[in-house]
Amino acid sequence: MKDQLLSLPNSLSLLRLVLVPCLIWTAIEGISSSFLWLLGVCFLSDILDGFLARRLNQVSVLGARLDSFGDILTYAAMILGLHQLWPSIFNEQAVFLFSATMSFLIPLIFAMSKFGEYPSYHTVGAKVAAVLLAPSYYILILIGADIWFRLVVFLYLLVAFEEILITLVLDAPKTNVKSIISLILDKS
Repeated sequence: MKDQLLSLPNSLSLLRLVLVPCLIWTAIEGISSSFLWLLGVCFLSDILDGFLARRLNQVSVLGARLDSFGDILTYAAMILGLHQLWPSIFNEQAVFLFSATMSFLIPLIFAMSKFGEYPSYHTVGAKVAAVLLAPSYYILILIGADIWFRLVVFLYLLVAFEEILITLVLDAPKTNVKSIISLILDKS
């Protein structure tokens, strides 16, 4: 599909990008309930943009990149929100938050150094981890149970390892790679 900025899926990704400053503002102002509601809208738009892109046959490189940038900024706002609104939880989860951040940065740096551009692999593992992140974050904040959150971070570490392998296997940048296994099977 030709890259159309204002397709429905891309509009949902753009909505997420527009909501990030609102998330940051509510975190800085200490408005935790609004932060959680806005974050819920961001999570919902993240789930819907990819689903609708596939369903409406509007998958595009631009859409994959918008989705990735929306993810990055939303996750950064989540960490900021945790720090600003729930500092004791932030401190208790600092090692896991650092691990989650590294699970993003290391594959990114690796792909950027090889291809000179942002990777938007959107693997099945990354999609599963993203869907599990929302409930784990709310469970962590609302009832203080951290095991789910920690398991999701571990899953993100596995996703990071897979993304590094994908970068090693690819000869040129590619978006929307299902998995390292599907990539290897496609190459053979």
